Amino acid sequence: MRGQGWQIQRTQANISDSLLIKGGRVIDPANNIDQIADVLIVDGKIAAVADEVNFSAHFNYNAEGKIVTPGLIDMHVHFREPGQEAKEDFGSGSRAAVAGGYTTVATMPNTSPVIDNAALVRSMMARAEVEDLINIKIIGALTKGQRGEELAELRDMIAEGVVAFSDDGHFDSNAKIFMNALDYLNGTDKVVICHEEETSLVEGGIMNEGKRSAILGMKGRPTVAEDIAVARDALLAEYTGGRVHIAHISSARSVEIVRDAKKRGVKITAEVTPQHLTMTEDLVNPADSSTKINPPLRTQKDCDALLAGLKDGTIDAIVTDHSPHAPEEKDREYMYAPSGIPGLETALGVLMTDLVLPGKIDLPTLISKMTCEPAKIFGLDAGTLSVGAWADITVINPDLEWTVDADKFYTRGSHSPFVGRTLKGRAVATIVHGNLMRLL
Repeated sequence: MRGQGWQIQRTQANISDSLLIKGGRVIDPANNIDQIADVLIVDGKIAAVADEVNFSAHFNYNAEGKIVTPGLIDMHVHFREPGQEAKEDFGSGSRAAVAGGYTTVATMPNTSPVIDNAALVRSMMARAEVEDLINIKIIGALTKGQRGEELAELRDMIAEGVVAFSDDGHFDSNAKIFMNALDYLNGTDKVVICHEEETSLVEGGIMNEGKRSAILGMKGRPTVAEDIAVARDALLAEYTGGRVHIAHISSARSVEIVRDAKKRGVKITAEVTPQHLTMTEDLVNPADSSTKINPPLRTQKDCDALLAGLKDGTIDAIVTDHSPHAPEEKDREYMYAPSGIPGLETALGVLMTDLVLPGKIDLPTLISKMTCEPAKIFGLDAGTLSVGAWADITVINPDLEWTVDADKFYTRGSHSPFVGRTLKGRAVATIVHGNLMRLL
């Protein structure tokens, strides 16, 4: 049974009650807070953050030895609705998010049908309200059917509440149409999330192109395919004054391109995944499709550049690109298996184990990349513990050691390259609008 051994349950607390989180290390990068403090929640919102809060709350949570942060935000997930519910749905995806410490996610539109019109956005917003475990945001397709031939109903979808646009999973090769989209969206606060791979250079490729792919006899996807696409979109953003956001950046050269563009004042931001930060092509095993992702795992040089870009602000956010597939789809030969892995339940543990504990990045920087910085990019009312903000909070036990077990996942995807690893650090409570979800 999925999730066995850990249970998500909503406490009897609701937004009309009060909750006092006592004595945790509060890290709130949006307000430059990193101290031992109490956090008081009243009526679903932050009422106080102070050294000591004297308040007779309905519920008390002892956070001594734990870390209290704004709720984690993931602006790149695939919850697969509508039409692909065998892989994931809003219910299973939401439970996976809670287990991973995420309170807000944005789901991509490459579904069946594609989310490319106002009616589908309304339908997905209604589904999100029904699930009601976390805040689910909707990303709309940039072009109709994600075919790159004609702009989708952008303004109508904005009116229905989309937070961004993307043809994720597809590179928009028609530069004129892409430029028209940036022009059209000027004057709005919406950003275009770009999947960057020049299609003609990656067709048929299943891993990073290089020495490792040659040894394994597997067709590669070269980093230059990403670099060319990132450079083009940076130039189009500069020319139009539009906003672009580079999805799952993976190459060292692309990091340089984004860094240089930012120095010129281009409205460009970027995200990176835990897998691209911590894993390399050396882990690719033709007998194990769990390492097949898109873009593919790169070299150690690329990993190092991604980490440097994360630390110096070139890369703004960490996302999971949570992309579960049905077991029977992924359990095939590497060549034929689809790209993508589940990531919501493992991301925090992987990042704390592989980056924070070895001292490669400090915890406040990590938390900022998973809270306030993505909130700023996408204009979300989230990512902060400011008084008056919605009480979306993650409580982390940094000392908790646990082993990744696919049988205990809430997601429907089971093929994770992190299965079997012992990690240190995990979300032990997730609070959404003042409602406390416990992991027992």
